Amino acid sequence: MSFDNFATKPHERLAETLAEEMDAVNALIRDRMASEHAPRIPEVTAHLIEAGGKRLRPMMTLAAAKMCGYDGPYHVHLAATVEFIHTATLLHDDVVDESSQRRGRPTANLLWDNTSSVLVGDYLFARSFQLMVETGSLRVLDILANASATIAEGEVLQLTAASNLSTTEAIYLQVVRGKTAALFSAAMEVGGVIAGVDEDRVKALYDYGDALGIAFQIVDDLLDYRGTDATGKNVGDDFRERKLTLPVIKAIALADADERAFWERTIAKGKQYDDDLETAIAILERHGTLETTRLEALSWAAQAKDALAPLPDHPIKGMLLDLADYVVARVR
Repeated sequence: MSFDNFATKPHERLAETLAEEMDAVNALIRDRMASEHAPRIPEVTAHLIEAGGKRLRPMMTLAAAKMCGYDGPYHVHLAATVEFIHTATLLHDDVVDESSQRRGRPTANLLWDNTSSVLVGDYLFARSFQLMVETGSLRVLDILANASATIAEGEVLQLTAASNLSTTEAIYLQVVRGKTAALFSAAMEVGGVIAGVDEDRVKALYDYGDALGIAFQIVDDLLDYRGTDATGKNVGDDFRERKLTLPVIKAIALADADERAFWERTIAKGKQYDDDLETAIAILERHGTLETTRLEALSWAAQAKDALAPLPDHPIKGMLLDLADYVVARVR
């Protein structure tokens, strides 16, 4: 299935199906990001939350709950919680990465300062825990608290693994599970838990989110070397930032002495010249690591689809299956 064959994209169909619930989530977010004493908090939060984006993670929580037959109010709280956690991590990430642009707009740390971004991110984490507690479910609190810890752990691991040529595929996968998949899987899992479904279905939701998140991140990393303007990726950003992503990790494992010296200079030491990106892409093509990375992304997407087998037939299930195809469609 090609990218262009999605006349209506799966996340757009999800958004349409869940429009009423998403309106409630957005209203709750606006209410809870308010601060009586520190007006900078809603200013910084609104800058990021209202900048667009697919709101995929909160939609996944709503979708899981609705697919599992939930008819109470707390899936809205959990969706808002997931979005607050996601927004907090973005605020912190932009400081750590010294980013100046996100979603085509200046980052909060550029418009305000690093201190404001970190402290507002902390505030949103605290707000997210208040929302979790309101559901009255210790299981939900456990899942989202563990996800928050895993995200932070993944970011710290990425710091230690960055530019280290000894980073393995296993370490890469651990980083990806932290920075991306942990919130995808938790977002799905809590939707099933709040709906009270059996453990097999809760695990199916978790497994879907985990595999989808991994596929999502692998595709994102692959597009740094294979992307175009149409995919919304600036080719070479990860290379210039000396990030060890899967295609490069695979190529380093296969490198001869000259290639090893190239990666040592460009990634480990950060000494890069104008034509180095083209050389890097040529090495990746020579060893076929772009293609093996693409196949790995497709495999994770297939695992995500397989994970949904224990769940009942439902229109939302079909959208989630299509979403797994859509995530990897850009690199088919």
